[in-house]
Amino acid sequence: MNVEFSGRELRDITVAWAALGVAFTLFILQTNDQYRLLPDPTTVPVGFLTRVFVGSLLTVGVGFLLHELAHKVVAIHYGQVAAFKADYGMLGIAVLGGLAGFLFAAPGAVVHRGRVSPREHAFIAVAGPLVNVALAALFVVPWLLLSGMAGEIAQLGVTVNAVLAGFNMIPFGPLDGRKVRQWSTAGFAAAFLLCVGVALAAFLFVGFPF
Repeated sequence: MNVEFSGRELRDITVAWAALGVAFTLFILQTNDQYRLLPDPTTVPVGFLTRVFVGSLLTVGVGFLLHELAHKVVAIHYGQVAAFKADYGMLGIAVLGGLAGFLFAAPGAVVHRGRVSPREHAFIAVAGPLVNVALAALFVVPWLLLSGMAGEIAQLGVTVNAVLAGFNMIPFGPLDGRKVRQWSTAGFAAAFLLCVGVALAAFLFVGFPF
């Protein structure tokens, strides 16, 4: 299996990653009680901004991109032509939404073409949420063992990836859950319970550091 990236695709990945980091950083600033009421937003400490932005890039950005790249790898495995394409309009909305204090991110998707069976289509879809579940599990150990900025990033990594997994398994619209359910109700139920269960556990026992 040969997974390649065009120059345009690498550019889209880089822009989407950076924009997600900015959007989530703005969202945290607008929803964090310590900073959202400041009369002058420029007085937010640089250290706090750095922690949130780096944490966003390593958790929200990486979680989203690896989710999408999982779709690409599995699609190529099944003989499809697949590439990530950023949605620059939605990236702009994500940044503006963060500035307004809400977060809605649909910064792009892997577009693939070729013949696949319903089962293979479902496997391509479920690969993304399962990668987020794996990432959430990987972040658990450093969250338990580390403190300071590293511990905060790990905590954010657990919760963000768990939420991405659960949200994407909703069987609605273009979300992954709908594609899995079209193939198998039993398969969808198993994946849905896993992903949503991980998301609920993260909300209840891990939470957000900022």
